[in-house]
Amino acid sequence: MANQSKDNLFVLISSLSKSEKRQFKLYVNRLGDNEDAKFLQLFTLLDKMKSYDEEEILKSKIVTKQQLSNLKAHLYKQILISLRMNPINQNIRIQIREQLDFATILYQKGLYKQSLKILDKAKGIALEHDEKNIAFEIVELEKIIESQYITRSIASRADELTIEAMGLSKQNVIASKLSNLSLQLYSIMLKSGYAKSDAEMQEITTYFNDKMPKYQYENLGFREKLWLYKAHLWHSFLIQDFLSCYKYSSKWVALFDENPQMISLNPVWYIKGNSYLLECLYLIKHKSYMKDVLERLKQTIALDSFPKNDNLSSLYFLCYYNSKLNLHFLEGDFEGGMYLVEELLKNIKKNEDRIDEHHIMVFYYKIACLYFGAGNNKKCIEYLKKIIENKNLTMREDLLCFARVLSVIAHFEAGMDYRLEVQLKNTYAFLIKMNELHEVQREMIKFLKNLENIYPNQLKAEFIKLHERLLVYENHPYEKRAFLYLDIISWLESKIENKPVALIIQEKAKKLIR
Repeated sequence: MANQSKDNLFVLISSLSKSEKRQFKLYVNRLGDNEDAKFLQLFTLLDKMKSYDEEEILKSKIVTKQQLSNLKAHLYKQILISLRMNPINQNIRIQIREQLDFATILYQKGLYKQSLKILDKAKGIALEHDEKNIAFEIVELEKIIESQYITRSIASRADELTIEAMGLSKQNVIASKLSNLSLQLYSIMLKSGYAKSDAEMQEITTYFNDKMPKYQYENLGFREKLWLYKAHLWHSFLIQDFLSCYKYSSKWVALFDENPQMISLNPVWYIKGNSYLLECLYLIKHKSYMKDVLERLKQTIALDSFPKNDNLSSLYFLCYYNSKLNLHFLEGDFEGGMYLVEELLKNIKKNEDRIDEHHIMVFYYKIACLYFGAGNNKKCIEYLKKIIENKNLTMREDLLCFARVLSVIAHFEAGMDYRLEVQLKNTYAFLIKMNELHEVQREMIKFLKNLENIYPNQLKAEFIKLHERLLVYENHPYEKRAFLYLDIISWLESKIENKPVALIIQEKAKKLIR
């Protein structure tokens, strides 16, 4: 049987820390009945494996092939129960749900008064932390109990609960519509990419306005505002309005600054908000503020009050290293960013089960750009090859496009003429198949197609011509994004002026970057 290194149970066990493994064993042995339990034996065996091997499990005689699926499911469930009991995984949301469970048990036992007391306390905590979905569930259970537990205040209590339920329901509907809109805009981004024309921009904006629910801003709570800013941010990204992207990512982060108690309850969205803000600051070339935001995020994550888990570690890893690389690109300090490569590769290996292939390929592209800027074209080609040969990368046609174009340029710079012809043909064929080419890409096709017919003494003149043709698109609303993937204009200027590309970018940075 082939190894299944991505087996869900094996991946879960591999992700456990030493303390979590120790707690699990204490949990299953707490009554002394599970010392020889098959699921514990299976856990011990899987914990020792370097990769998942079903043959080894069956040879151990712990379980038959017919029983294996059920035993794995049982072990998976027991591990999750153990993790849920771990204090490090406890948060307000889990604690409220636990109180709701306790109240439900008391209600089922007919202890209505005790149940209502717990529900009232849990509801107060839920509303304090803007957990309106759970609060609505609590109110619904209160209504059921009040209908059976007769008191003198039942009339006023019924009105009170009805108004409360209606208010929570209305806010939950707005939050749901805003979250749906945000998700749909993100889906458009993945399927179609950024707007490439006035018609596409108008279509996206019309969709956005039509789907935006009616609301009064002063009545929105933390959660509704968060989804509102997310929806506006994705709309701004789609139409390539980077200043608007900055505006709404700033509002997103400021929302947490105004409600610091929400950071520990929503740590994922705190990191994501800062990640988008850092990306926007890179797009508008605001280096100094970018450094401030990254330092502030680093300090917040280091606080004891900030939750610690594998998911948050992997999200912070993505945010931190993307931002550090972007800072070096802004400054044209490619040599200075080389120390990041080894750190980055180690962290990719460490987090490979928690980050998707798309993010890994983006990192490979940025590493390739780092090497290209430093003049190490062979290492640049090595990382671009990982992207070009990846058959699973279907959602980012633009990344594949610029990886191929940069590969041709790197082969040209490295003097690898024997492979340049093959690179040219493959890249040309790929670009022709692309849907809705940008004008920048069309100009690159023309240049690449004619490159093999150009004599060495004609190259500089051809570089000047291409530079003139591309320069008109540098600030074009729909074409400018192409230069974020590959600063082809700076490269052309380096060839024309006979200077290293890093020096060209550094000279520009002194004039443009804040």
